[in-house]
Amino acid sequence: MKNVTSPTIIHSLPGFLDYMAAERRFSPKTIKTYREAVTYFTRQVGDLPLGGITLNHFISFKARMGERGTGESRIAVIVNAMKCLLVYARDVLQLPILDLGAIKVPRAPRRQVSYLTAAELETFLAAIPLRTWTGKARLSGFGFRTLVETLSATGMRISEALSLDRDSINRERKEAVIIGKGNRQRTVFFTDRALEWITRYLDLRGDSNPALFVTLKGTRLSIDAVEPMFRRHTQWAGLEKRVTPHMIRHTTATTLLRNGCPIGFIKEILGHANLETTCRYYLGIMSQADTKKAHQTYSNLTQA
Repeated sequence: MKNVTSPTIIHSLPGFLDYMAAERRFSPKTIKTYREAVTYFTRQVGDLPLGGITLNHFISFKARMGERGTGESRIAVIVNAMKCLLVYARDVLQLPILDLGAIKVPRAPRRQVSYLTAAELETFLAAIPLRTWTGKARLSGFGFRTLVETLSATGMRISEALSLDRDSINRERKEAVIIGKGNRQRTVFFTDRALEWITRYLDLRGDSNPALFVTLKGTRLSIDAVEPMFRRHTQWAGLEKRVTPHMIRHTTATTLLRNGCPIGFIKEILGHANLETTCRYYLGIMSQADTKKAHQTYSNLTQA
């Protein structure tokens, strides 16, 4: 399948980055991760022509990484990045490439879902300072509190929440339509509590930026700016768990599950493409006592 006229991996990288941003709508963090993964693959295997990449290149790469003790999750990221590059080569550059179905991605081990209890979440929220020592409203505090309340209410990914604009939310219907992972459109739902915090935050704003979440300079808030906020407030809250935006998402999902929400609905709320993903993350978190209680409840319903 070699094609010496096709561009090499590195030569095609600029166009691939544009493709991920414009066509696949990947987050900046994912684009950065995939760029580094493709570059790493090139260092190990060579700057091959896209049409000359064979299945044996992937097999050799995985074998080499296995010998070095590289984790399956890391290998999976690199292989997925290369598969995405080959999709770009096939669909955009119109190059003949190997059968993508033949490329096997290592199955990452099941990760333990880390989430906050209801009490821990309230402790974290209470640690966010909303007033200065003179009693003046702290805009940064209201902004961060509103962000956490929004993540908790909707179960959105941080990139999705930061992409919201002021007019994105239909307050009457308590929902917003977003473009999520994989360029998939879905509707997210807000609670009255989250909408109240959004109103309080926007009332304090004096800028004209359409973004829902902004920095003190009035520019749209970025993921890189949010991460240290979570680290700082975790310390202030005195929590042993390392609170992250994704942990808030896990907290939303586990809360829904414990309150009896069917797993299929949780899949739609989180925006997972496959039910298998939702099940892999969340079906194992229920304790034996919770599982027994749920069985008794639903058994009684079916026998009524």
